[in-house]
Amino acid sequence: MLSHSLAFLSDGLLALSWWQIVLATLVSTHITIVSVTVYLHRCQAHRALDLHPLASHFFRFWLWMTTGIVTGKWAAVHRKHHAKCETQEDPHSPQFRGIWKVLLGGAELYRTEAKNGETLRRFGHGTPVDWMERNVYEKYPDLGVSLLMVIDILLFGVVGVSVWAIQMMWIPFWAGGVVNGLGHFWGYRNFGPPDASTNVFPIGILIGGEELHNNHHAYATSAKMSNRWYEFDVGWMYICVLSALGLAKVRKVALRPHLVEGKSILDDETLQAVLRNRCEVMASYAQTAEHAYRQELARVKHMSRRERAVLMRGVRKWFRDGQAAQDGARQPVPTELCDNHAKLLVYVELREDLAAIWERSNRSREQLLCQLEEWCRRAEQSRIDALREFSIRLRRYG
Repeated sequence: MLSHSLAFLSDGLLALSWWQIVLATLVSTHITIVSVTVYLHRCQAHRALDLHPLASHFFRFWLWMTTGIVTGKWAAVHRKHHAKCETQEDPHSPQFRGIWKVLLGGAELYRTEAKNGETLRRFGHGTPVDWMERNVYEKYPDLGVSLLMVIDILLFGVVGVSVWAIQMMWIPFWAGGVVNGLGHFWGYRNFGPPDASTNVFPIGILIGGEELHNNHHAYATSAKMSNRWYEFDVGWMYICVLSALGLAKVRKVALRPHLVEGKSILDDETLQAVLRNRCEVMASYAQTAEHAYRQELARVKHMSRRERAVLMRGVRKWFRDGQAAQDGARQPVPTELCDNHAKLLVYVELREDLAAIWERSNRSREQLLCQLEEWCRRAEQSRIDALREFSIRLRRYG
């Protein structure tokens, strides 16, 4: 009897080998990641999709056991992050709080903000308030994680304590630290939204697609976070599976601009398409400007390869990140980038005027349409072929 008891304490009910325990741990933490990105983030915080009650309740129960997260609090803190991004009021901006504070203490920053009553009142609307939420998930958030510890020990034996510890650290580190920290500090940018968001890595498997954080900030209400052909969003894959099973309904996905062949007249449809795809428009403009500047630098014979590379990095950073609100204001273009490069100065001026259209989106449609028409006229009369072609392509938006 004693030997059986000791064997049970050592191996648990399943008596798995070490690699099976590792696999089981990775599977469970992956389900937790999927629950966060699909249910908490895309469904609850941004309303990018609707979930069937069966799927929704599964995710809620799983998160209650593996994280103790309350849906309304998480959604409120995240919505505030988007509303106050890269400001002093941002709950977890590494631009203001420091990268190491967010990377290593992201969970504590979340817990602090989740206690802010004003944040919950202002940003927590539309989240579940049913009997289970009020009387179980929100009332006893620690009961779920305690229950998980008991289950881990029963299944895996004493090593179940280590399994439980990993499960408890998984979301605080990857979501609270890596996504909120590195996702606003290090990586590449497809788009230039007015924040410091970055894509940490183009293959979004480990954090469920949350690696594509810059894409998300550019199109916050999109259920799909991948945007380029080389990017993969595993969270979107699961959403597609749930949709095929009738357990999810996608409400919005960021689509590539629709170009109308032969269209040359700016109309209301063009304006709405340009405003709707403003991040894509500005990214395309940045690529056009970078290509032009690269050609300009190639004509400068006295410049070394290293000097060209330094200037090219400066141009790329400004055109893609020039509006990143890292200090609350738009970054001025470095004067050395435009010195002796008249064409680049034209690109800079037109970029500023194009970006100003989004800032004046509270104007009437007639005013914005006239402003866009004037911008296209200037681009086409600039005697720069690339700008003329960009303007013609812009006119085809519909």
